[in-house]
Amino acid sequence: MSVKSRVLVGVSALFIAACQQANNSSEIEVDDAPPVVEADTWSHGAMVAAADPRAVEAGLEALRNGGHAVDAAIAVHTVLGLVEPQSSGIGGGAFMVVYDRESGETVVYDGRETAPMAIDENLFVEDGEVLGFLDAWQSGKSSGVPGAIALYKTAHDVHGHNEWASNFDAAIELADEGFVVSPRLAGTLADARIRQFTRLDDHPVSAAYFFPDGESLAEGAVRDNPDYAETLRRVATDGIETFYTGENAEAIVATLTEAPRPSAITVEDIAGYEVKVRPPLCGNWRDYRICSAPPPSSGGVTQNAIPGLYDRLLPEDATQPFARVRTFVDAQRLAYADRDHYVADADFVQVPAMDLINPAYLDVRATEVFEPGETPTPGDPGLALGGNPMIGLWGQDPTEDAPGTTHFSIVDQEGNVVSMTATVEAAFGNSRMVNGYLLNNELTDFARQPRKSNLPVANAPGPGKRPRSSMSPTIIFDTDGDLKMVTGSPGGNSIVAYVSKTVLAVLDWGDTAQEAVAEPNIIARGETVGVEVDVPGGQEIADELNSLGYNVQERRGENSGLHVIVVTEDGLDGGADPRREGVALALEEAPAEDAPSEATP
Repeated sequence: MSVKSRVLVGVSALFIAACQQANNSSEIEVDDAPPVVEADTWSHGAMVAAADPRAVEAGLEALRNGGHAVDAAIAVHTVLGLVEPQSSGIGGGAFMVVYDRESGETVVYDGRETAPMAIDENLFVEDGEVLGFLDAWQSGKSSGVPGAIALYKTAHDVHGHNEWASNFDAAIELADEGFVVSPRLAGTLADARIRQFTRLDDHPVSAAYFFPDGESLAEGAVRDNPDYAETLRRVATDGIETFYTGENAEAIVATLTEAPRPSAITVEDIAGYEVKVRPPLCGNWRDYRICSAPPPSSGGVTQNAIPGLYDRLLPEDATQPFARVRTFVDAQRLAYADRDHYVADADFVQVPAMDLINPAYLDVRATEVFEPGETPTPGDPGLALGGNPMIGLWGQDPTEDAPGTTHFSIVDQEGNVVSMTATVEAAFGNSRMVNGYLLNNELTDFARQPRKSNLPVANAPGPGKRPRSSMSPTIIFDTDGDLKMVTGSPGGNSIVAYVSKTVLAVLDWGDTAQEAVAEPNIIARGETVGVEVDVPGGQEIADELNSLGYNVQERRGENSGLHVIVVTEDGLDGGADPRREGVALALEEAPAEDAPSEATP
């Protein structure tokens, strides 16, 4: 058997099944309005999919108590901030996409961290030289004002069913009584690179917490966090002002203004934080409407552009299973180039988000051919749509996002939905711990070099500005406006690829939710195509792409954390990424009214 024949036989069976699907044409209609659905009775059940079983149980308990998906989200995230602090927490930020079924409205809560008002575009430039990522990361300058707590409150004020304070109960109890350290947390702390590249053990508070007696927390150890419990207790009983003003705000400022490279953050910056409530960025693709977060998130742009480009690039006579894999790669390459160039904080710079997913632009963009080993350049939606050129407005920006992030998906028993991606940026944020939680290093998501070729970079730092994010919390509806899919992932700049993989895997390749998250990850950004080779089908894909001339980077130990819920005729189908420790669990059906209760003798 030839090498090529072996490849095609060995490619994931799910990719093979994909080739049997019809090659549907795509016309994305740009629309930032939410879908509207008739509020008839929801009959598909409820589900929580998240990165830790304890967080999932906290979310399910919130739903058992009559909570909205937003109530469950607060419970889930506060537990995650305790049990997987390397990934997210209340010292970071998030994007939450909420679909409220009764009103038919979808809304985005932007809890992205903000830069201090005293900085300028040269935040990471010293003596004319741009700081390297590690120097920027492990500095006070890297941390923005945390947005997670304010996001909770803003969303709860609109959607919450449960009492505000009750949503913190699970995390407070675990922090008071202690939680069992998971293999993933223990393994991350034991990794020599953590002690080499972070300053966790240089800061007395974080060192004492994560390295008691000089040794990293071991798997199975019980770790309490009374400071975290007290912080949450104050927020729960006295309001979010206890986080954004007073002792807590002063503690944040004190630790971030320590050397080296102290932050310019002030208590006024913290007190002035505001959640941005935004419409989702939605587009129609085939028989679906894809809604995700708008800039500074990359979700709305990329999760619409990649499927649209995929349909335009897929050969009409594609019969080999690998044709769809290659088309997915090429669609990513074009979408990433556009995202890297244009997406930034649209409150500060011009971002042509709707133009980038306009059908007329995608028609043009799909004709721009780049050889497999070539780095695609950004398109120009201005020219493509008959206007003025836009590409020259900004210098090119290849900023990397680090993967200290988590994602969870929730559908409640009324059909309300939360897709939320939260982050502290790199692993363990910027390593500084305050009142039981770690602070973020989110400002390293800005372009550290603010100008390229004498042009400003759209994602350059600025006072009060929010850095660009790869986070792509996504909700998909069918043509009737009914919920079809909830998806999202952590993973730094690879999030774009991870999430779009699940969109195509479920809606084009015919995967279940679990099959979709387990597919080999393929990340096609810039001159390289990263392929996850330590999962079934991955090596075959890498070999085939190599044979076609792509610059393949074989990757192992991928950091995706996809959590997906798909609505089927039989109910909710959940998937939890096997690369992390999560689960997707349905809410138990309520007992019939005439059934005996558990208390019956």
